[in-house]
Amino acid sequence: MARMLPVPVTALPRVQDRMSFLYLEHCVVHREDGALTARNDQGTIRVPAASLVAVLLGPGTSVSHQAMSLLGECGTTAVWVGERGVRYYAHGRSLATSTRLLVEQAARVSSPQKRLQVARQMYCWRFEGENVSGLTMQQLRGREGARVREVYRDNSRRTGVPWTRRDYRPDDFEASDPINQALSAAHAALYGVVHAVIVSLGCSPGLGFIHTGHERSFVYDVADLYKAETTIPIAFNVIAERMEDITGTTRRRVRDRIFELKVIERAVRDIHTMLGTEETEDLAINVVSLWDYQKKAVSGGANYAAIGVEEAGGW
Repeated sequence: MARMLPVPVTALPRVQDRMSFLYLEHCVVHREDGALTARNDQGTIRVPAASLVAVLLGPGTSVSHQAMSLLGECGTTAVWVGERGVRYYAHGRSLATSTRLLVEQAARVSSPQKRLQVARQMYCWRFEGENVSGLTMQQLRGREGARVREVYRDNSRRTGVPWTRRDYRPDDFEASDPINQALSAAHAALYGVVHAVIVSLGCSPGLGFIHTGHERSFVYDVADLYKAETTIPIAFNVIAERMEDITGTTRRRVRDRIFELKVIERAVRDIHTMLGTEETEDLAINVVSLWDYQKKAVSGGANYAAIGVEEAGGW
């Protein structure tokens, strides 16, 4: 096919203005002009790639190079989801050409005091009405554990679905009971959307404030803000209604709930608040600077040989 010039980042829809995710399985994914196509024995569907935050590619999908090129140009995150949504692999291109959010994220993660402040802020959002300003991380974790257990118990009492504990088995989905299967499918969909938002803003999925040591630590941080009102009640409802297609029904309901609660817009706003930045900041400014110990940054694209090797610090 003829080579198409990529759409400028400034002309693409903002991440908060996009639809949440599209789940595909057992089909061939390709590109037709500016649309993403999915073809199987029943026919072909076309979806504007730039209107999506993420595309979840399930078992049996075959993706062309042109399709991936389109997703990359549109800043749409492609998420490979394994059997029943348990396995997760992701690729994404940032919609931001500036690293200001990433630099601020790294600075706050690297400072124990700033990191604790962000962690406290996230706990305040999750547990309204509680004063956590003087709590340590150990105390915050204890408070969180008690509140999360209560969320599960409340949903169990509300729906009549028995609940013992969270039993997540990445290598054996069928070994978990139905409620844990529903929770795993729901969380996987939410993680995909949150991961796409984080990548689109130019932040690092791996630099978490509460979670640490994993490539998606920040994804887990942000997703935890919304589980109590999205994935957890949905999972219990699906099991209470004895739905046969647990994973499919759960994904569709999570998608609708994300739209109803404006989770994408909230995630963008919450990340900016965590990092102390304004949503109105222009992250599409394409400027390359050089780091300087005293000035922090100097203009790039300039020849500094005139100032002398010694003054420049040598090579």
